[in-house]
Amino acid sequence: MGKQPQFKVPEVADNPDGWGPPDVPSFLQNQLQNVPYAPFSKAEKVGRAADWTRSFPARGMRGGAEYSVFDFAYDEADEESFRLVDGKPPPRPRFGPRWRFQQQKQLPQRKDEEVEARKREAEKERQRRDRFYNQNRNVQRREAAVFRSSVDIQPEWTMLDQIPFTSFSKLSFSVGEPEDLVMCGALEYYDKTYDRVTPKSERRLERFKNRNFFKVTTTDDPVVRRLASEDKATVFVTDSILSTLMCAPRSVYSWDIVVQRVGNKLFFDKRDGSQLDLLSVNETAQEPLPEAKEDINSAYSLSVEAAYVNQNFSQQVLLRDGNKIDFPEPNPFASEGEEVASVAYKYRRWKLDDEIFLVCRCEVHSVLDAKGQTSFLTLNALNEFDPKLSGVDWRQKLETQRGAVLATELKNNANKLAKWTAQALLSSADVMKLGYVSRVHPRDHFNHVILSVQGYKPKEFAAQINLSFNNMWGIVKSVVDVCLKLAEGKYVLVKDPSKPQVRLYEVPVDAFENDYVEEPLPEEEQVPPPPPEDENVAKSNEEKQGDADV
Repeated sequence: MGKQPQFKVPEVADNPDGWGPPDVPSFLQNQLQNVPYAPFSKAEKVGRAADWTRSFPARGMRGGAEYSVFDFAYDEADEESFRLVDGKPPPRPRFGPRWRFQQQKQLPQRKDEEVEARKREAEKERQRRDRFYNQNRNVQRREAAVFRSSVDIQPEWTMLDQIPFTSFSKLSFSVGEPEDLVMCGALEYYDKTYDRVTPKSERRLERFKNRNFFKVTTTDDPVVRRLASEDKATVFVTDSILSTLMCAPRSVYSWDIVVQRVGNKLFFDKRDGSQLDLLSVNETAQEPLPEAKEDINSAYSLSVEAAYVNQNFSQQVLLRDGNKIDFPEPNPFASEGEEVASVAYKYRRWKLDDEIFLVCRCEVHSVLDAKGQTSFLTLNALNEFDPKLSGVDWRQKLETQRGAVLATELKNNANKLAKWTAQALLSSADVMKLGYVSRVHPRDHFNHVILSVQGYKPKEFAAQINLSFNNMWGIVKSVVDVCLKLAEGKYVLVKDPSKPQVRLYEVPVDAFENDYVEEPLPEEEQVPPPPPEDENVAKSNEEKQGDADV
């Protein structure tokens, strides 16, 4: 019988004080280094690391060689039997709607919330892409939109200069306090009840057909002629023309101003029927308006509608009880017995330098007595024509989100609001009232309602819309300096219809005179014909005239 191999009992370290060996013997260190390590992630379910009690399949059976004591096996049976706490759901009834309700609340709710959250994120991402796409598309459409020039450029006109708007943004000029030379007209008191008008208590916009509104240009103003003859200033202008020049960098539509150099004086005029008499709508909006004039939402139709709404609003919000504040001189444009709108004209003079003074005819529309103090007001109206185009429904947003409505108007009508603010600053008005007037129906451009009236202090509102008074006067000063270098004659400043720049043209002296019929001059201003040299010459001339008549 051969010698049987002896089984050598390995050395076992005893630890009477605790569990496990006290120190790892040197012979075990080498063995532990050879133990295979199976890496795993935190998300994996880890079972036993080493189980010496496991029973393995017999060698040769399928899968028998795959088992070891160091196998990271996951046993589903053990996992099901393992519980940290008693987390079993309460027993559910076999029948009845309550179990179905609880089941929808417990199990599917988490999945539904996840699905809804993913849908919301996807919707936000889609809206972001749409906004980005629409912005680029609108900018391209706005640039591609073709706007017509406000005046037809004739071939005999000579272009003298082109001034880009970028050069206007850097200008700044500080002027002192103005001096009031003449005060004309009469003002009615403002009706405070309109400050409480809301979309739920709207007021129908009335029509004032009997009241006359005057849009007289500079050289047709008798007060301006008188001040020019008295040599009170070098430059003469009206507030509508001056505000157009001051806010030129914010304009998109074309406009034109006639400049006449007479001696050492400058007169800034508008043509009869000029677009300066109208009010632009959605001029600075991204989406251009329809071009067809017959469309009630075209730029021209909306401008006429806005001027009509603005005039009627300025007279409706007044107390028509006969109380007025009369200024030293009457309305210079009204005939005797004629009913005129509530308006006062301030002829104010500013000093541009030691030799140049500017006189501007400024307007205020109403007066208000509050706590014993008299405040002058300007009255203007914003008009809503179609909420789908503007994106904000005034009837829904004016009470709860008034700031959003104003922000939309500042975006779509930046030039118009800036001009109103500039006119209020020029006249030193204490408050500028803005009315929100909407159509009764989007397709009815004849009937309107007043939804709200808000008041703002001009200086604070100018700061809110980033309108600098010094920058506006810097633009005026630069244009005046350019025009004073011109020879005597007639010129036209035209805003380019497609580019942010203004052009200066020299035009014939008789330009634009065929577009309207001039009113005869008063007798005291008419130049009498020269007297004949002797009576015989005069008699012979009379005889010749008589023969010609026969």
